[in-house]
Amino acid sequence: MQTMLLSILGLALLGTLHAQDSIPVQADFQQDKLTGRWYSIGLASNSNWFKEKRNLMKMCTTIISTTAEGNLEVTSTYPKGDQCVTRNSLYTKTEQPGRFSYTSPRWGSKHNIHVVETNYDEYALVATQISKSTGPSTMVLLYSRTKELSPERLEMFTQFSRGQGLTDEEILILPQTGEPGSAGM
Repeated sequence: MQTMLLSILGLALLGTLHAQDSIPVQADFQQDKLTGRWYSIGLASNSNWFKEKRNLMKMCTTIISTTAEGNLEVTSTYPKGDQCVTRNSLYTKTEQPGRFSYTSPRWGSKHNIHVVETNYDEYALVATQISKSTGPSTMVLLYSRTKELSPERLEMFTQFSRGQGLTDEEILILPQTGEPGSAGM
């Protein structure tokens, strides 16, 4: 019984490690070039919160900066109802450049973050494997330096998200807020 349980746990761990290895990371990642202002253009996820909130989501502004320790401080400002909400996250660097970890203080979920592809001055594609008590989920974000991206970049995001097992119902190009005075969102 104990051997069977250990075998199952070993296979589950191997599956998790394989899933993390299957997500590519930007070659020659240059963290300092990733800093600055980004707009969330696309979001794809198979998590329950995404399914519940999908119709309410809009583009948000994200500021990425490097801490003294070399980690990333990620500050996102997004519309919620008639106000702007700001969320700060600290992405801790790992041994592999372009990979970060984050643990949500609110939910206790563990995030394995990969900067999949970026040219630093136009777009960044980021994939996250999330582990939490209710089960694993995947999230893919497409960031842009401007509020619009070419159809080719949007298609790249869609195809990559599908390649991560996400369905078209789980992939969303975020609408712009379009409201004057919306704090840069």
